[in-house]
Amino acid sequence: MEDKPHKLPSPLLSVIPVIVLIILLFVTIQTFGSDALSGGSQVVLLTATAVCTFIALVFCRVKWKRIEQAICNNILGVSVAIIILLLIGALAGSWMISGIVPTLIYYGMKILHPDFFLVSCCIICAIVSVMTGSSWTTIATIGIALMGIGEAQGFSAGWIAGAIISGAYFGDKVSPLSDTTVLASSVTGTPLFTHIRYLMHTTIPSIIITLVIFTIAGFLYTPVGSEQIDTFSTLLQERFNISLWLLLVPLVTGILIAKKVPSLITLFISAALAGLFALIFQPHLLQEIAGTTETIAQANFKGLLITFYGNTQLEMNNTALNDLVSTHGMSGMMDTIWLILCAMCFGGAMTGSGMLQSITSLFIRFMKRRVGMIASTVCSGLLLNICTADQYISIILTGNMFKDVYRETGYESRLLSRTTEDSVTVTSVLVPWNTCGMTQATILGVATLTYLPYCFFNLISPLMSIIIAITGYKIYRTHEKD
Repeated sequence: MEDKPHKLPSPLLSVIPVIVLIILLFVTIQTFGSDALSGGSQVVLLTATAVCTFIALVFCRVKWKRIEQAICNNILGVSVAIIILLLIGALAGSWMISGIVPTLIYYGMKILHPDFFLVSCCIICAIVSVMTGSSWTTIATIGIALMGIGEAQGFSAGWIAGAIISGAYFGDKVSPLSDTTVLASSVTGTPLFTHIRYLMHTTIPSIIITLVIFTIAGFLYTPVGSEQIDTFSTLLQERFNISLWLLLVPLVTGILIAKKVPSLITLFISAALAGLFALIFQPHLLQEIAGTTETIAQANFKGLLITFYGNTQLEMNNTALNDLVSTHGMSGMMDTIWLILCAMCFGGAMTGSGMLQSITSLFIRFMKRRVGMIASTVCSGLLLNICTADQYISIILTGNMFKDVYRETGYESRLLSRTTEDSVTVTSVLVPWNTCGMTQATILGVATLTYLPYCFFNLISPLMSIIIAITGYKIYRTHEKD
């Protein structure tokens, strides 16, 4: 066809945009720190896209139309995720100001003992994520509440976020309701439950090691003292109407998820219900947010809309609580959305130019034996997460690129589907410019590089895939019987 490049770019040329991206991101993060996502990283991504496009057009004779189409396809692929992000912003604001999150924090501080908080946090998120099939929904709801509880008990933000993300991505990886689980099985031609059962050989050891680490960390934790917890409880009661009735909203949300109602509808209904409860239980806060001398009805209406879309800051007479209860609504998601769009431009340019295929073809050279094949798949998945900045694209590309290789070498498709999940799904959240990394950092208010060292499940899973390959446990050729 006319739109195909005349020749595949060489691996040397293909890695140039990636090197440019990594170097510029390193400099940008060193220069701007936590503000790097407010514009600097976006410019870097567009610059790397320009470098990729220049090389493709000048040296590889790739037509611009091909690159443009790939970029458009990438952006189209994340359009639903962008709307979900906006709704998550509205949900986060409404759940906070309505008193839902403060109520969860209030009772959670009384129930969850500090010694077992981290491991409990991981287990709770794992259970919720298995039931919902969504790490994003889990983190945006129960994850936010657990962050508040953990901070009140004196844990560092990195440890709390690491426990939340580890549990949430365990569920995202093994739940039959998870879109990534379904995608990995379908792309490789593996029956869904065959895929999930085979995943357990690497996933169970990974989560067990993770839970042991969080348990030990909890016992080594030095309590902040009951005074701080009592202070937090008192201040929350003073500013919010704490009520068990508010937990009806999480309950309804859970029922909608169990009924497999689409995420967009579920998040919208949950945010709308939280807004209604804010009018009933926290009208004084809405009027404070509105900051107006208009009628009470107008103040409530204005405050409610600001809760959904804008920044809110309540004075709690405590610095930690001030930060905890502040919200940013839908507007707080705009930097993330901007970053996602720029990341999709880079991923599209790398794919459309053929550079991504050229880089990943290098890994095929090491696929002579079992361990080399698994390790090459893992490394390729990690690289795709970095280059394409999207886990869905990475899963599709990994499955399609290696499907024939696994078949020709006689290995089962379930081995490829498992390795793809081990290397792509769980590591996407560890890349700062990946859609998952950007989203979770925004929702939890913790920088990706801050929580990365504590996401033990996400770090162990790809290594476990290689370890199991070394042992050869339950890895068969297609002519062998399980």
